Amino acid sequence: MATKTLRMSRILVINPNCSQDCSDGIAAAIAPFRRLDGPEIDVATLASGPKAIYSWREWHAVVEPLCHFVERATADIFIVACASDPGIEAVRACTTSPVLGIFRCAVTAAVARAERFGVIALANASKARHMSAMRSLGLESRLAAEVAMNVSLETLLDPKAARGRLITAAKKLADAGSDTIILGCTGMSHHRAAIEAELGLPVIDPCQAAIGQALAIALTI
Repeated sequence: MATKTLRMSRILVINPNCSQDCSDGIAAAIAPFRRLDGPEIDVATLASGPKAIYSWREWHAVVEPLCHFVERATADIFIVACASDPGIEAVRACTTSPVLGIFRCAVTAAVARAERFGVIALANASKARHMSAMRSLGLESRLAAEVAMNVSLETLLDPKAARGRLITAAKKLADAGSDTIILGCTGMSHHRAAIEAELGLPVIDPCQAAIGQALAIALTI
């Protein structure tokens, strides 16, 4: 029986904030998933977005621009690359292509690996948005704990500034019963390997989780 190969489709990853540094970090995180025989994987930045999505107000503010962006874009699969999954339902109504939210993808990847997971959030305000996403999946009971960093996105993007605090937060989650750790912001991607090495637990990067699911979908479309 012949093995199906990934056709040359396009996966478009959209950073809904206007930080090019953040988009560059997303591109670096998903670079290992690019294959010569696989889909084209592009990262786009929403120029009209805020510098970061810290609050519900910023979450809601990017929904309409995201919808307009997707309506004008061409892709077989869209990924909204913010760990608060802004506007997923609205964006899905604007296209016939699949639309993935990276946080939902990270949660489903986490429960595939372990019974209970923990989340490192960018800020306390992120927790309610994460809980909303978990409830939409029916998986909120699998959350062991969530710890907020309460730092700026710029601090997380620095290669060293937040790493110690991220490891400390991850240890708190492990102590609370987390069997796997979700990084709750795209700005944490480049810290994943260090945290995993320190704890000896699986650490889920949401962008990588979303690309993994997108590649699986690409096999069926």
